[in-house]
Amino acid sequence: MIAALIRWSVANRFLVLLATAFLTVAGLWGLRTTPVDALPDLSDIQVIIRTSWPGQAPQIVENQVTYPLATTMMSVPGAKTVRGFSFFGDSFVYVLFEDGTDLYWARSRVLEYLNQVQGRLPAGAKTALGPDATGVGWIFQYALVDRSGRNDLSQLRALQDWFLKYELKSLPDVAEVASVGGMVRQYQVLLDPAKLVAYGITHEQVRNALLAGNQESGGSVLELAEVEYMVRASGYLKTLDDFRHIALAARGGVPVRLGDVATIQVGPEMRRGIAELDGQGEVAGGVVVLRSGKNAQATIAAVKTRLAELQKSLPQGVEIVTTYDRSALIERAIHNLSFKLVEEFIVVALVCAIFLWHLRSSAVAIIALPLGVMVAFLVMRWQGINANIMSLGGIAIAIGAMIDAAVVMIENAHKKIEAWQHAHPDRQLDGDERWQVITDAAVEVGPALFFSLLIITLSFIPVFTLQAQEGRLFGPLAFTKTYAMAAAAGLSVTLIPVLMGYWIRGRIPDERRNPITRALIAVYRPALDWVLQWPKATLVIALLALATTAWPLLRLGGEFLPRLDEGDLLYMPSALPGLSAQKAAELLQLTNRMIKTVPEVERVFGKAGRAETATDPAPLEMFETTIQLKPREQWRAGMTPEKLVEELDRAVQVPGLSNIWVPPIRNRIDMLATGIKSPIGVKVTGADLGAIDRVALHVEQVAKGVPGVSSALAERLTGGRYVDVQIDRAAAARYGLNIADVQAVVAGAIGGENITETIEGRARFPVNLRYPREVRDTPQRLATLPILTPMGQQITLGAVAKVGISDGPPMLKSENARPSGWVYIDVRGRDLAAVADDLRAAVTQQVQLEPGMSIAYSGQFEYLERANARLKVVVPATLLIIFVLLYLTFDRLDEAALIMATLPFALIGGVWLLVLMGYQLSVATGVGFIALAGVAAEFGVVMLLYLKHALQDRLQAGASATREIVDDAIREGAVQRVRPKAMTVAVILAGLVPIVWGTGTGSEVMSRIAAPMLGGMVTAPLLSLFVVPAVYALLRRHASSEQ
Repeated sequence: MIAALIRWSVANRFLVLLATAFLTVAGLWGLRTTPVDALPDLSDIQVIIRTSWPGQAPQIVENQVTYPLATTMMSVPGAKTVRGFSFFGDSFVYVLFEDGTDLYWARSRVLEYLNQVQGRLPAGAKTALGPDATGVGWIFQYALVDRSGRNDLSQLRALQDWFLKYELKSLPDVAEVASVGGMVRQYQVLLDPAKLVAYGITHEQVRNALLAGNQESGGSVLELAEVEYMVRASGYLKTLDDFRHIALAARGGVPVRLGDVATIQVGPEMRRGIAELDGQGEVAGGVVVLRSGKNAQATIAAVKTRLAELQKSLPQGVEIVTTYDRSALIERAIHNLSFKLVEEFIVVALVCAIFLWHLRSSAVAIIALPLGVMVAFLVMRWQGINANIMSLGGIAIAIGAMIDAAVVMIENAHKKIEAWQHAHPDRQLDGDERWQVITDAAVEVGPALFFSLLIITLSFIPVFTLQAQEGRLFGPLAFTKTYAMAAAAGLSVTLIPVLMGYWIRGRIPDERRNPITRALIAVYRPALDWVLQWPKATLVIALLALATTAWPLLRLGGEFLPRLDEGDLLYMPSALPGLSAQKAAELLQLTNRMIKTVPEVERVFGKAGRAETATDPAPLEMFETTIQLKPREQWRAGMTPEKLVEELDRAVQVPGLSNIWVPPIRNRIDMLATGIKSPIGVKVTGADLGAIDRVALHVEQVAKGVPGVSSALAERLTGGRYVDVQIDRAAAARYGLNIADVQAVVAGAIGGENITETIEGRARFPVNLRYPREVRDTPQRLATLPILTPMGQQITLGAVAKVGISDGPPMLKSENARPSGWVYIDVRGRDLAAVADDLRAAVTQQVQLEPGMSIAYSGQFEYLERANARLKVVVPATLLIIFVLLYLTFDRLDEAALIMATLPFALIGGVWLLVLMGYQLSVATGVGFIALAGVAAEFGVVMLLYLKHALQDRLQAGASATREIVDDAIREGAVQRVRPKAMTVAVILAGLVPIVWGTGTGSEVMSRIAAPMLGGMVTAPLLSLFVVPAVYALLRRHASSEQ
């Protein structure tokens, strides 16, 4: 079939060239329009439900909001994990779905189930779905700074909330613009309890009067002089005097106004998020959140353009400072890999030119590269795959192998033309005769080469079967490598034979005159003679070489993925719970100032608590500091990312803060998938919070003793501080009060509530009603708060309740509706798998679990285990597929088995190079070994193909398969065809070297994929040059002795 396709292509040359031209135009369009990003979108499909219930403690939020929501959401079709967070005044429920679920289908299902549970939620709880985005969509952050001092934090926050936010939200693919930091302006009505009692006014009366006194209404229309006039009655509160004049009641014909019983002032709203810049003070800012699956680069460019336009509209002295910009990482990553691709093109072209010593022949081979790449981009564009580190990396590691078939085919054409010229020294090869020689040369090796490229393509099947995060990470690489290899396979049997006919003209240089070929033959011939004389000894040596890999394999550690140098860092310490906003701001400024002392740091933007978005469930004690680093060329000599983290670790030493340094994107992905912000996390689940806390603390102590653990921190579940108001039901009943009446005083007077909002143009500011600070700042004063009973009596809160201080949960987390405590464990100086294994052993041995409790290990370690389990099943299946393809190629079981038997030998170089480069075994190196298996099989196919052709020629000439004839055929097949084999090795090596020893963004992952291939490319050819001839000689000698 393949032979017929080659003949058809040569016969219909014009159609092939026309199709190529069309493919080129379409490929260029795909190249120009493919969206770009730094990494593939690794986030799980998730829907977030955020419920705001102001003033409520975490335990109350958990019991009345988070638990009903979580238990209901566990029934949603396709939901695999339901993660709940209960904070002071807020509940977040994250519903994570199975891979392949459509996001908008998932959102509609969650809404459907939300309707079922809505009736069970408290009246004051306001539930809403989060944006169609994730924490990974935080692509751009900025701060509003006024160094002139003209605008305070509340004015900066108002600019962000009511101007910048809406301008940016209107841009395409922006899901949300979250405000962070600053102060929200609030009208505060501070009631004087003594005056309320004196005037006989209740808290509820004040509340109702405020609501009734802040509204506008219409009165339809009046028709005057044939014209309609619309009637409106004003009533919005605009000034503090408007508040003071609100009438509450009348006493003896004299109105009691709000100003008579309360102080009205403007102040900041209680906040759950603080932002700080460069250690110089607090700022307001914003986070641009990208809609899931959209083009990050284009969206960031639109945001930056809009902000530049809006700068003119800001008040004098206010400037917008960029604090995080992912486009810089995207540009670096794409530029780095694009440069690598060009570098590989040039090196491969040089190798072809040097070996063939014929420029036009080299051009035939090289033309397959850009065409194959463009086909890959075209399919990527159609499939919706971004151009990113992984998808471009797939093309980069395929480049050498892509032109293998073309190289062998061209070399075979050279051989056939040389043979024809020797047979007809007095004639010129041209016309139909020339096309016939080219076609025969292509048909002779084309089918086997097509199958060998197919083997390389199909060897990547295991990568497609990876699940979850690792599948999303390596899927684009597997797709693009497969597309590029498939395109190369297709071009090798259609376009390449046509171009050979057009371009391989003139005098073909004699192979034996090429100094490289002569040198190769001079070295290889005596070595092969020794192999044919001692084939069994050769196999023993090969087996011993394979046995040497046992030692390095035992020494290699395991990791999920190497740290990707994103050019920015996140500092994510956790303070002890119960931290006040004031203390959090102080600590944030202190740590930012310490970080700024390191010379490589450009800018530090710190966030304590959360931004106003459902994608950020952070408590006030969680800091998230984005560190922008200077360009690498401005770093001190000898400084590396690893040394920089160590220096930052030494620079930031604050008692009570446990340092964790992570890359921003990587961290957000981990936080989303597992909730864990460190490489290893331990989740302790149970029913009793105290028991969970005890076990988690014990795990923390055990973890600190494990070698390679740089920090361990258990989140405290009982470190929150509570003022408990224990209501005495009997005492309350004596005064005609029920529980709700007393709770109304506690919630409204002490806690305060936002009961309405002022409307000032487009801005809206809350109005808060509560008692002054001085009458509610200690438990003793709370006990003396006056309560007016239904009978008109004045009593104190202490008469119907006990006020005391106790400990409780600062926040609550649950996984699938079970309460859990998390331990964050950071790893440095040792491989992840070894630390995790030691940790698991230590925890099993030393930590005693109480009944009904369980421990689960999470974080990157969870992905590593899942990927390993999957590869153990799929790799054998892939080897079986390769075996079937080999059998289809050679139609002989023994020859297919021979190629399969040589595959393990290819691992020798790969394993040793990993050890020499100090790499660990990871999913990336696993992908490299999978790719190596395909290429090694191809080498064996090419070698066996040449040996079979040489023997077949002799048998067709009438010779019998004696030992001498077999050995002679092996010498010709192996030695005379050493040039194409050396060329295929050289072009693949030339393609891999720039990746392995490259630097720059993305090189950490790509070098680990390419390293096993590069090492294997040294040993695999050696073994195909010696082991395959030795085994083939033994098989054929055995067959001839039986005849």
